[in-house]
Amino acid sequence: MEIKREKYLLDLISRKNNGLVKIITGLRRSGKSYLLFNIFYRYLLSDGVMENNIIRFAFDVDEDIEKLDKYFPEEETKIYEKGKSSYKVNSKKFRAYLKDLTNENERFYILLDEIQNLENFVGTLNGLLRKNNFDVYVTGSNSKFLSSDIVTEFRGRGDQVHVYPLSFNEFYQYKGGDFSSVYEEYSRFGGMPLVNAYSTNEQKSSYLKTLFEETYLKDILERNKIEDKTSLGLLLDVVSSSVGSYTNSTKLEKTFKSELGITYSHQTIDNHLNCFIDAFLINKATRYDVKGKKYLSAGYKYYFSDMGLRNARLNFRQQEATHIMENIIYNELLYRGYNVDVGVVETYDKNKNGNNVRKQIEIDFVVNQGDKRVYIQSAYSMPDKEKYNQEKQSLIKTNDAFKKIIIVNDPIMSYSSEDGIEIVSLKDFLIGKYQF
Repeated sequence: MEIKREKYLLDLISRKNNGLVKIITGLRRSGKSYLLFNIFYRYLLSDGVMENNIIRFAFDVDEDIEKLDKYFPEEETKIYEKGKSSYKVNSKKFRAYLKDLTNENERFYILLDEIQNLENFVGTLNGLLRKNNFDVYVTGSNSKFLSSDIVTEFRGRGDQVHVYPLSFNEFYQYKGGDFSSVYEEYSRFGGMPLVNAYSTNEQKSSYLKTLFEETYLKDILERNKIEDKTSLGLLLDVVSSSVGSYTNSTKLEKTFKSELGITYSHQTIDNHLNCFIDAFLINKATRYDVKGKKYLSAGYKYYFSDMGLRNARLNFRQQEATHIMENIIYNELLYRGYNVDVGVVETYDKNKNGNNVRKQIEIDFVVNQGDKRVYIQSAYSMPDKEKYNQEKQSLIKTNDAFKKIIIVNDPIMSYSSEDGIEIVSLKDFLIGKYQF
């Protein structure tokens, strides 16, 4: 049974023939190549595009690269960098190959995988854009083809589609069965598509740990020329252990110094955290002062793009249900295309002497899309009125008319409280039954 990626297929369909290079980004092994070469390819065929008018080429597959050998035989097809094992495919040969397969009278769909392995790929893609009858789609490994690179290199000529690991609903539709058992599996092993190729928990764990160490960590070290693997690994451990908790580089610097006896400057920590973000391994949520309508520089929250990878980094030891649920909700909001911050509401309370004391209370997520805003609290369980009053406090203190939601893992039917707050079951939210 195939895992359907309907959202991303629709994203690509909506961008057809828009005159831009469609750039598919995302965490490695999240399904970008399969989306382009299988799911989108089959759609084009079903939409009436002739097979000869769809050109698929993978720059990391020898069978494809060998097709270029006959062009300019005096030149090498693979150009190896001196002293390195990596290579670039000869762009002159590739352009000649493409010219042989196309003409100026028909429309062609050009699907290119691992484009960063093509010599001068930016210049080649810009040349393809000048062909009015070419519609170009590319994927790239995030080790050398990151979102920051795209902004720099294409400057408005690219249209990015970001692919996340499987959302819970994608995973649920594939697995079927009882929500609770599927959620338990998802919260432990995450949504990397190939995890589903393994039948036992031991196999899944081993795959994820190997993927983290041999693919993501190695990519980050090599791309950013980081030599201190030990400190970087410890930083990953700290971030993995503290998903959903406020931190910042200065605080982390002090932690490394006092608890581990390691000098690790906050500037270097900031740089390394950004390396994790650039590799799509983690995301940073910024604190937003709801009443002051401004972002705060002190403290961020970091969330993992996939819970299975986060758990693998910790050898599946820390399984805090509350933080894992919060991370899964955050990822679901990103998957749906929302901008997500963590909120702060400033209030005043009386101390024991009757004096006003300023304090800040948290809103888990401030969710924005256009002129739409929603405040969300994540509560693993809300068994009584006392817990409800605790969760609603920051929502009520916003004193505005935007929608306010508490998502709970309790098996309830979603309802609206007397305060106008919507209490939503995690199941209804994750499977898309509840929309806002």
